[in-house]
Amino acid sequence: MEGDRIRCLMKLFRALIVVFTLLQCAVNPSFSLGFKNISSEGVVRCFEREREALLAFKHGLVDPYNLLSSWGREEHKQDCCKWVRVHCSNRTNHVTQLDLSYASYGGRFPSQVGNLTHLQYLDLSGNDFNSVENLKSWLPHLSSLTYLDLSSTNLSNAHDWLEIVSKLPKLTNLTLLECSLPSPVIHSSTLFNINSSKSLAHVELSDSQCTSPSIYLWLSNYNASLVFLRLDNSSLTGLIPSVIENLTSLVYLSLSYNKFDAVNPHSFSSLCSLQSLYLVNNSLSGQFSEFVQMLSTCVQNSLESLSLSYNHISGSIPNLTNFSSLKVLFLYRNQLSGTIPESIGQLSNLEELDLYGNQLSGTIPESIGQLSNLEELYLDGNQLSGTIPESIGQLSNLEYMYLGMNDLEGVVSETHFSQLSKLRYLYLSSNSLVLSFNSNWVPPFKLKFIYLGSCKMGPYFPKWLQTQNEYSALDISDAGIVDILPSWFWGTTRYARFISLSNNQIGEMFASSTMNFTYYPEIHLSSNQIEGPIPSTLSHASSLDLSNNNISGSISILCEAYESLMFLNLSNNNLSGELPQCWTHFDHLVMLDLSYNAFSGKIPSTVGSLYRMETLKLRSNRFVGEFPSSFKNCTSLKVLDVGYNQLSGPIPKWLGVSLQKLVVLMLSSNNFNGSMPSELCRLTNIQNLDVSANNISGTIPKCLSNFTVLAQKGNSSPTIGHWYRRDDTSYWVSYMDDATFIWKGRMYSYKNTLGLVKRIDFSSNRLTGEIPSEITDLVGLVSLNLSRNDLTGELPAKIGKLQSLDALDLSRNQIDGRIPTSLAQIYGLGVLNLSYNNFIGKIPTGTQLQSFDPSDYAGNPQLCGPPLPKMCGDQQETPISSNEEEEDEPITWEFYISMVLGFIVGFWGVCGSLIFVRSWRYSYFRFLNVLNDWFYVTVISIKQHFN
Repeated sequence: MEGDRIRCLMKLFRALIVVFTLLQCAVNPSFSLGFKNISSEGVVRCFEREREALLAFKHGLVDPYNLLSSWGREEHKQDCCKWVRVHCSNRTNHVTQLDLSYASYGGRFPSQVGNLTHLQYLDLSGNDFNSVENLKSWLPHLSSLTYLDLSSTNLSNAHDWLEIVSKLPKLTNLTLLECSLPSPVIHSSTLFNINSSKSLAHVELSDSQCTSPSIYLWLSNYNASLVFLRLDNSSLTGLIPSVIENLTSLVYLSLSYNKFDAVNPHSFSSLCSLQSLYLVNNSLSGQFSEFVQMLSTCVQNSLESLSLSYNHISGSIPNLTNFSSLKVLFLYRNQLSGTIPESIGQLSNLEELDLYGNQLSGTIPESIGQLSNLEELYLDGNQLSGTIPESIGQLSNLEYMYLGMNDLEGVVSETHFSQLSKLRYLYLSSNSLVLSFNSNWVPPFKLKFIYLGSCKMGPYFPKWLQTQNEYSALDISDAGIVDILPSWFWGTTRYARFISLSNNQIGEMFASSTMNFTYYPEIHLSSNQIEGPIPSTLSHASSLDLSNNNISGSISILCEAYESLMFLNLSNNNLSGELPQCWTHFDHLVMLDLSYNAFSGKIPSTVGSLYRMETLKLRSNRFVGEFPSSFKNCTSLKVLDVGYNQLSGPIPKWLGVSLQKLVVLMLSSNNFNGSMPSELCRLTNIQNLDVSANNISGTIPKCLSNFTVLAQKGNSSPTIGHWYRRDDTSYWVSYMDDATFIWKGRMYSYKNTLGLVKRIDFSSNRLTGEIPSEITDLVGLVSLNLSRNDLTGELPAKIGKLQSLDALDLSRNQIDGRIPTSLAQIYGLGVLNLSYNNFIGKIPTGTQLQSFDPSDYAGNPQLCGPPLPKMCGDQQETPISSNEEEEDEPITWEFYISMVLGFIVGFWGVCGSLIFVRSWRYSYFRFLNVLNDWFYVTVISIKQHFN
């Protein structure tokens, strides 16, 4: 009996276990589903339905780096909760987090993610999926979602995105940056009837087209919950919306990169929790003081970051002491004026102050030294004057000091840096400062950027730089240094990317061994007194400027040591000999300037192997022979200057066929002959074409109107620059072109405005024929010089179309006919020379043509009229001898009587007859009708005759 009782109890215990298991399955279905997949540790993980959803998700992806290799059906991969970027709940074992951000996935957007119905966190940002067409098919199923980030996913066709997102009842964080969101189409009644989240706290919708009022209505649902709102670059315009003032829980608000032009006076008055306000790059205007007044006292007390940069805000900086919590103040690139107030020193929490690019004047306030927490100070690009206060040396937390491009003067001493042990970036360039340090001074800092251009620190090389061996940029150009370079200098440059010692009087300067730079730096040593051959020391530079020195000898050393170069400028030295044939080694060379030396011989054909070359200048040497045909391989060339050499032969046709990117082509002062090839007209990008002082014959091509850029007004960058990055580095090197040519009779060099000088110079050749009328289509031309040729015919009648012309020289030709009247309509013409031609008749009257010197019309015997002393026939006046000179007589009363009588007889004699004599009136109007009919019939007859 006892054994039966025990067996009965055992059966009852087993039955209870079964019942308990069944109850667990009823309450928690996952218990039964997971029971099949017990891991070796006995823990239930990864439901099959969710595993299959993830695998289907993976199947639709393009995974270029195989980052999801741990996802699979193999036995050792069964537990999806162990897959990378997947997280399961420790309590329910459901997949609750999926983070596939910034992994370069592509392909079809995986809508299978909708099967992960317990998902709470989804981040698919920073990938390259195809356009998402239908959010409705998967997103509403994720009803547990609290965090959603689809940034960089193309949602441009998802017009219902706002309605779908609004149906996620638990959503707290929504980030859709760079999704090309369309303006949502949704009715306001729909928005208010949706069972949407009531706790949405974080919204980022930047880089979209959120112009619909629905956005503001939607945001108004979250007045109490929304803490973070970012709508940057969302095409928002006009007045900052009033809905903002109701979002009273906001801590962070950014409406930057829109087109707001005004601020509602109450927009921010209720935002007493606001800590960060960013309105960068809008169209806001008005006084800064008025904007400050729009911020209520509670906002001023809470605000920690305020950025109004890149707007049109003007006026002075008011007292900001109420902003007791302010840590960041960015007002750069506005129109602020006046002085920086002394009260700025009372912002004791300030960490970053940026006032760059305004019109601030006066001195830097002494109170600046009270900002003990200041880390970044940017006052550059203003009109500040006076000395730098010594109190600035008390800013012990300062890392960035930018005071350049002002009118500061005076002495900078050790005191200015006494406690700046954290200083890393120093920019004092473009002032009139004198740096005077004790020769044994050891700075308390290690600088990364040192910009001291134009700051005087000579005549000896500054010894304190010996302690600075971590910098990436050094500029001590125009520093008044008259010294040799110390032996320790190159040892401090190991990490340098940019070095400029230009415009000093530095002599001997090179170490005996080659410098092994960590990077490939730009090195600028121009305008010094460097002598001797080209050194091998700097062979690892990417850009080397040794122009305007006294370097002599050949350049053969380049073949051995300088294969890393991208930019090389050796112009204005004493280099000589023939160019070597080793140019095939210079795979990276983009710019080569060997101008103003004494090189001779033929241009080597291997120069044509420089297929990346964009600028080649061989001006003012002694090169002979023809253009190497290998140049046609340099298809990237934009600037080619071989002027002032002894090159000969015809101008190659392939110049216009192969080098179609040319912007500047200078062939002047050589011995080129033959005709002007019509293929040059294929240079659609040309802006500066100079073939003057050669032996070019034949006619001017009629296809000049194909010069597309010259046929357009404006639309040019002021400079012609080049940016280039080596394949083996991430560092970009830049170069700005210059060019030298005759302008208004004098030789000038242009750099900062080279891109604006659009000119054609065919002067001093043997061109014949007429000036083609097509040249008047080049409405962007600023200078046209066709002087000293044998041109004939008349000047094109539509020459006045060239409204951009500043200089026109047609002198010493055989041009005949009258000067077109349209020439007088070029109102900006500053230089005109029509001398020594065969022009006839009267000089057209206008505001411009009479202002030029008579010598500009000399040598045209049949030309007359001002400013020439020769009067035309209809302008001849009978001279009055001095003894017959008549005196002015006063007007008498008889004059007024005769004037009244003349008016009465003349007016009433005609008009009165027509008014009072009916037959005369009828006859007069009948005559007018007959005259009108005759004129109409005549016109119709002539028209039919020509048809």
